[in-house]
Amino acid sequence: MADFFPAHKATLEKALETIRSREYWSAYPEMPSGKIYGETAKDDQQAAFDGLLGKPFDLDQPSDAGRIGGERSPFGPVLGVTYPAAKPATLVATAKAAMKSWAKASPEARAGVCLEILSRLNRQSFLIANAVMHTSGQAFMMAFQAGGPHAQDRGLEAVAYAYDEMSRVPSHVRWQKPQGPKDPLVLDKTFRIVPRGVALVIGCATFPTWNSYPGFFASLATGNAVIAKPHPGAILPLAITVKIAREVLKEAGFDPNTVLLAPDSAENPITKDLVTHPDVAIIDFTGSPAFGGWVRAHGAGKLVYTEEAGVNSIVVHSTDDLRGMTGNIAFSLSLYTGQMCTAPQNIFVPRSGIETDQGHKSFDEVADAIRVAIDKLLGDPQRAAAILGAVQNDATIKRIDAARKLGKVVRDSGPVEGMEGARSATPLVVAVDGKDESAYLEERFGPVSFIIATDGIEDAIARASRSAREKGAITASLYATDEAVIEAAADAFAEAGVSLSVNLTGGIFVNQSAAFSDYHVSGANPSGNASLCDSAFVANRFRVAGMRRTAA
Repeated sequence: MADFFPAHKATLEKALETIRSREYWSAYPEMPSGKIYGETAKDDQQAAFDGLLGKPFDLDQPSDAGRIGGERSPFGPVLGVTYPAAKPATLVATAKAAMKSWAKASPEARAGVCLEILSRLNRQSFLIANAVMHTSGQAFMMAFQAGGPHAQDRGLEAVAYAYDEMSRVPSHVRWQKPQGPKDPLVLDKTFRIVPRGVALVIGCATFPTWNSYPGFFASLATGNAVIAKPHPGAILPLAITVKIAREVLKEAGFDPNTVLLAPDSAENPITKDLVTHPDVAIIDFTGSPAFGGWVRAHGAGKLVYTEEAGVNSIVVHSTDDLRGMTGNIAFSLSLYTGQMCTAPQNIFVPRSGIETDQGHKSFDEVADAIRVAIDKLLGDPQRAAAILGAVQNDATIKRIDAARKLGKVVRDSGPVEGMEGARSATPLVVAVDGKDESAYLEERFGPVSFIIATDGIEDAIARASRSAREKGAITASLYATDEAVIEAAADAFAEAGVSLSVNLTGGIFVNQSAAFSDYHVSGANPSGNASLCDSAFVANRFRVAGMRRTAA
């Protein structure tokens, strides 16, 4: 049996150090460079990806429901990959049986296996990038970074938190209670980490690895078996992940069925059956509030961790860099065609206008400056394609069409030149009044944003923070040169449980969340009930069983 812990101990120690310091660190390089990943890695893994298309995916796991597969790239091609399917009861029973030896393994052994899985995933980052690109619609660079190294960092972060919590529990202690002149009472006590049971990870179509890896690795590291249930439109990234995980488990002497893939189709979904199965103990869900609400209701009595939708806001009071502000906003609205859970939707601007380094700008001038910045950013079709990627789902295109009717169109959406074979769209920007809450107080997932006229900065902050409290929000952004305004916004958004970014004008954008430093989702508003990652995300995935006996 392979012992992977020694090879990865230094990486784990650095991760443990960084989750406490919250400083910058990444274990996995984000640049797709041949100098880092091997000069032929990109071409080799492109060939490996092409070799998967139109064929059955080789995954040696129980299958009693035929094969499933209907993925189509948002860039056009049908993938034609099929996966072994199994009935929910078969998957759960298989996972439950397989986890017996895994549950008895030491925290070090489990951490070592998880870290080896992550290391091998990292070496396959180009393969995963192609799989993420052609299921989610992300452009290649984002698919490589977010689907590969950034997702792997989030997985490592979860392992670090899990190991940190488990290592607080001693495996053995000699307990002595003084009795005055008598000999002390002496017991030998042992403490065993006991996993909760079978864990279900429900993936999403837009970020199939980034959103799945925290729950996947948090449950696995704490001794639970994991069933990965991908979105029917984005199975391949998690299929590759499961295949690698199973290989490592087998090499380490554990039952590979400790990790299973649960593919399904939109026509014959199995998620509800898995959620309600009595032997599923933990559920991690990323997706819409509608289905998230169902999962929370029907997962009662289980541990349920969710990331759901939110209405993210930008509040503009003033700026000393109008060009930098509008450029930053333009990129934030455009990145991956607004299909990020962190993408801003609502931009609150006082109807009286704002003060800038270019003088006073009216509400209409601010709106037009944002339009100009988007047009400039996306003016080159090749650059536009690299920023926008493709639209994952037809429903997003319909959402854009409906949003045009909600106010005054400041900037219309349209297809991207040169992407005729793909499903594409540029950002739609609509101006509305603050009183038109039915227009903007609902998440309209995709490249739809509203510039909202308010009765001053107090009204803007109040509306934005209230929407976070009531509708949920993962991010908030503020532009202000007045420290009193910044302090007031910081208080309001903290109370609403949403992270605030202030005066971003350079290469950092409100959409981005850094592993080991940023808490992704607070768990303190309707956008989700858990944070990626913190101690609360992992500590309840296991229990401690003790044994005591009279010392020999």
